[in-house]
Amino acid sequence: MRSPVPGLPEQLDGGLDRLLPAVASSLGVTGLCAAGDRTLAHADRAVVVLVDGLGAELLARRGGHAPFLRRLAGQPSRAVTIGSGFPSTTATSMATFGSGLRAGRHGLVGYEAFDPATGRVFNELSWEDGPDPRTWQPHRTVFEAAAAEGVDVVRVGPAFFDGSGLTRAALRGGRFVAADSLAARVDAALTALRSSPRALVYLYWGDLDKVGHVHGCSSWQWGDELESIDAELARLASGRPPGTAVHITADHGMVDVPLHRRLDLAHEPDLDAGVEHLAGEPRSLQLHCAPGAAAEVLAAWQERLGADAVVVTRDEAITAGWFGPVEDRVRPRVGEVIATMTGEVAVVDSRHHRPELLALIGLHGSLTREEVAVPWLTVEAEGA
Repeated sequence: MRSPVPGLPEQLDGGLDRLLPAVASSLGVTGLCAAGDRTLAHADRAVVVLVDGLGAELLARRGGHAPFLRRLAGQPSRAVTIGSGFPSTTATSMATFGSGLRAGRHGLVGYEAFDPATGRVFNELSWEDGPDPRTWQPHRTVFEAAAAEGVDVVRVGPAFFDGSGLTRAALRGGRFVAADSLAARVDAALTALRSSPRALVYLYWGDLDKVGHVHGCSSWQWGDELESIDAELARLASGRPPGTAVHITADHGMVDVPLHRRLDLAHEPDLDAGVEHLAGEPRSLQLHCAPGAAAEVLAAWQERLGADAVVVTRDEAITAGWFGPVEDRVRPRVGEVIATMTGEVAVVDSRHHRPELLALIGLHGSLTREEVAVPWLTVEAEGA
């Protein structure tokens, strides 16, 4: 008899979807909060910083590199641990963060996703050859809701984010300010905050995730990058104008997976059989199967991966709440079989995945606490 399908870890089956609605509500934006949301004190302005890849478990383990963040994390009134949702990957989490909805509603269901309209898999980060972003994710974003109520919404990030498919799907609303270095982005955020009596500023930083992917999240390079981030975030907090709250979060955590712990579908014919389209990513794969092959694919993957993964059907994952409520238009985007890794293992396909992806050490996407748990740290508004 099969074991029951697990839910997301402990009480981390949500949270990132409720962060931005709570922040916007603290600025007086109406109609966004739900029962059970974290209640924040009123602020005239707020800046939300999303540090890509800064998992809660990583921050706890490597907090010696981050005295400012460690101090916040040690104060229960200023720190909570929330869940990124599933899958724990940037494209999905950005839509969860920006829309205030879980993946089953916003519809960005993975790093690579199957488009039923075209029968092809596309990358939801690059959005190359992807569908119309507003059709793919039609729900109003929190930024759009805040801007509609007179809040000056400013998004700060790299220039190539402005107008990208992912931005138009997940983070549209307000105006965009481009800046390269983290110091320049902090300066841009402070300028935006000082320029408006009622503002919501969003600042994104992605280099911690990049370093973790390339060198591993246990590397000295990861620690050095965290030190630099910590110093700039401390400067942001100390330089903010009166009446400004600061919120710091992340889109997912990360685990290191040694290269010798990868299975390659190019050399695993039993796993490859019956799989027509491979979506997701190496820690969390979504298998779109040939007609009538789903049962055989499920059995083959369960047998081969054993205790290193949870392999379930789409229906089982949806029933267990992995994606939250799932809209009918989103359901076909999810693979008939989902294989999400719980052990120190990943599954790749060298016929499909780029060499750069095959070489990555730090990975994420699965439902382990290390990958799902993210911090929500707050510096309250003062001196309004």
